[in-house]
Amino acid sequence: MPGDREIVGVMPTERGTIQRGLASATQGQGTWPEAAAPSGRRLPTARRERKPALAAFALLLIIGGALAAGLLVVQSGKRATAIEIIQQVGAGQRIPLGAMQQVQVASGTGLDYVPWAEASQVTRYYAATTIPPGTLLTGAMVARASAVAAGREVLGLALSGGQLPAQLRAGDQVRVYAVSSQAGGSAGCPGTAGAALTGDAIVLSVLTPGNGSLAGSSGGTTDVTVAVSPADAGAVACDAAAGNVAVAVLPPAGAG
Repeated sequence: MPGDREIVGVMPTERGTIQRGLASATQGQGTWPEAAAPSGRRLPTARRERKPALAAFALLLIIGGALAAGLLVVQSGKRATAIEIIQQVGAGQRIPLGAMQQVQVASGTGLDYVPWAEASQVTRYYAATTIPPGTLLTGAMVARASAVAAGREVLGLALSGGQLPAQLRAGDQVRVYAVSSQAGGSAGCPGTAGAALTGDAIVLSVLTPGNGSLAGSSGGTTDVTVAVSPADAGAVACDAAAGNVAVAVLPPAGAG
């Protein structure tokens, strides 16, 4: 009828469903829950390219370096005996045994050192240049003939006291004087007191008393071997035999 109201019934089950939906929507300050991002998902990565040849080459380099280091250690442990000069040997001087000593050196260094086993043979040869003390003797320092004495005559002088300077050494250039005219005259030697018998003699060796293996010195005298020009050899030899000579060292070339 027109005056009647239409009543629409709501089933109990529907009412409960709506209320539960509203209640769940109002939780969390009236906002709907956001969708969660998928978990455990990673970005794709490029696969590593393996290079077995490069790895093998690097391994060979490491092994080679280790072997080289081991070889160096082994070589450094090998020692050899060589000759060391302990007393200065002048250029052109025969190398005496007393001027040498035995030392240990590392073998395989490539240095042309003279072995100690050849020390007795070295005494027959000459110094090619002046060899200072503390020098390891090499083949280039030894000469079969004395270049300094080439074209000269070699004489021996037995000197003592004031007849020679205290620091006379092999390689010095000296002047030989006649000490007195009486000694020279009695022996029939040329030269007067204070006259220079030779002006350019070169000292080849100086053997002083008490030098042990440097034999040749006795009675407090010093044996000096000099090389003089042939023109002066006669006068020097005559006065030297009479003990009538004295030696003076000349200054180095260009020194005043």
